[in-house]
Amino acid sequence: MKDFDTWNNQKKDTDTTGTNKWCNERDIWWCRLGLNVGFEQDGKGSHFSRPVLIIRTFGIRTALIVPLTTSKKQDRFHVFVGEVLKRGSSVIITQMRLVDTKRLDDKRGKVSVEQFEIIRKAIKDLL
Repeated sequence: MKDFDTWNNQKKDTDTTGTNKWCNERDIWWCRLGLNVGFEQDGKGSHFSRPVLIIRTFGIRTALIVPLTTSKKQDRFHVFVGEVLKRGSSVIITQMRLVDTKRLDDKRGKVSVEQFEIIRKAIKDLL
């Protein structure tokens, strides 16, 4: 059973006390994705966060992101990024979404230009 009530309180706090952050394409951030329905990717831990890759920014307030996973799936929906936070990671391009930058907690790195282009091509091919 998912604890939606705890996430809802975290979400309210993020909305009222969070600050928007400047981020850039190719950045990897911890992001408060929350608890979601069904197969949608959830955050973990007390802040319901997980690492995400910034695909595009729209000013200081919003960013298009894809979540990262350590799952070793190899298909057209998962693109290997390399080592992130000392673990092999892939982006889940089917879970791409727009988020408010108040959800971003901590910048953790950046993917290479070459790897980012591979990810962008996979996203375009999926669409």
